[in-house]
Amino acid sequence: MIRRAALAVALALTAFGAAAQERGGVPGRFDFYVLALSWSPTFCALTGERRGDAQCDAGRRLGFVVHGLWPQYDRGYPGECGAFPRSPSRQALAEAEGVFPTEGLARYEWRKHGTCSGEDPARYFRLTRRARDAVTIPERFARPAGDQRVAPIDVARLFVASNPGLRPDMMAVTCRAGRLEEVRICFTRDLRGFTACPELARQNCRAGEVTVEAGR
Repeated sequence: MIRRAALAVALALTAFGAAAQERGGVPGRFDFYVLALSWSPTFCALTGERRGDAQCDAGRRLGFVVHGLWPQYDRGYPGECGAFPRSPSRQALAEAEGVFPTEGLARYEWRKHGTCSGEDPARYFRLTRRARDAVTIPERFARPAGDQRVAPIDVARLFVASNPGLRPDMMAVTCRAGRLEEVRICFTRDLRGFTACPELARQNCRAGEVTVEAGR
């Protein structure tokens, strides 16, 4: 009886360890990437201005900015892979300049998502730039004339029309508090093209219309 109890405990601990490793993930083991493009005015209005985030400084007039490049599973995603993720060097952070709106976000995204890519920090930031440069922002959002009300499905249609090869099942448009939050676009692991991502596509905003504030 004692042996059976000890065996049960050992099996439970083994299962727990395996589950914990799965939650963390193995660097380089994932199915595809998600490029998350955040609508900066929404972040600033709901979170950033209250925190004094440099992304929201007056006069920056930011629209879509890179939130992150996320390694993704077909179901779920890894996060903070590796027990001791290496902090980006100044040289590596130079690769992130002009890609992320702030250095703090670049550091955070490396820790949470970049460590799961299997790449070093400098290459992860270069890959993020490559993904961002592969996406054309529709003219309506690249140079907004002012605040807008837009249906999320129309946001998706505009991105599809502006990016050959992109389909609605390869992306998601998310919203928060009645505002446009993000456009998330799925890429193949080698970033050579877009890829279908049914689980992520189901996260589409279901509001009839959302507010799209212009950058200030």
